Amino acid sequence: MIVEVCAGSVEDCIAAQTSGANRIELNSGLYLGGLTPSVGMLVSAKRHTTIPIITMIRPRGGGFCYSQLEVESMIYDAESLIQNGSDGLVFGFLNDDASVNTTLTQKFVDICHDAGIEAVFHRAFDCVSDPMKAIEDLIACGVDRVLTSGLKERANEGIELLAELHQTYSKDIEFCVGSGVNESNALEIVEKTGIHQLHSSFKVWYSDPTTKNNSVSYAYSCQGDYDGVSVDKLKSFIKTVQK
Repeated sequence: MIVEVCAGSVEDCIAAQTSGANRIELNSGLYLGGLTPSVGMLVSAKRHTTIPIITMIRPRGGGFCYSQLEVESMIYDAESLIQNGSDGLVFGFLNDDASVNTTLTQKFVDICHDAGIEAVFHRAFDCVSDPMKAIEDLIACGVDRVLTSGLKERANEGIELLAELHQTYSKDIEFCVGSGVNESNALEIVEKTGIHQLHSSFKVWYSDPTTKNNSVSYAYSCQGDYDGVSVDKLKSFIKTVQK
């Protein structure tokens, strides 16, 4: 079983390693679905951990059709993160018709493989119009792994498609299941899909007394001021899935 932690800080990365996770996906802006982390965050995380860290390449929230200038910045980010020790890049490119943009996908796969690191297609996959055609395009481009919920909001709702994808294509590409994966549904997902890679953020909320005053607020959720990985949730999850 591979447990991948969706991390948004160096503290999250340390929590992932000390709790027994196998891999880290490092982001910034998790409340936007995950954006490109800074080089400084990666360097510090690598200094304090030893498990693989793959890094998000995503310049903004919203969808996955990017302008030429956005792609240019993504390439610079990719090169900088690779130079500073990233073990893989996570990216996703779609066309206006919700098909995979194979030109850009191939370009980023080549960037990864030329550097000897993993190329991972993120949950942009869950927005495609034809998942079978999309996965075949990703395989043709040489993508190593895809993160997916089976085209549903939560992975436990996408079990049927996840199982079909794994059964049909697992010899050619890895699958990692993410979105709503938790201790209560993880084993069911594994048993019904056959996929043994699980991705989650194990979120807990923290407070910061300087987040707001009577007139100004920088909070992005009513649940707390900012979120991070819960060591207790993660340890309990790992104990459950490794039974």
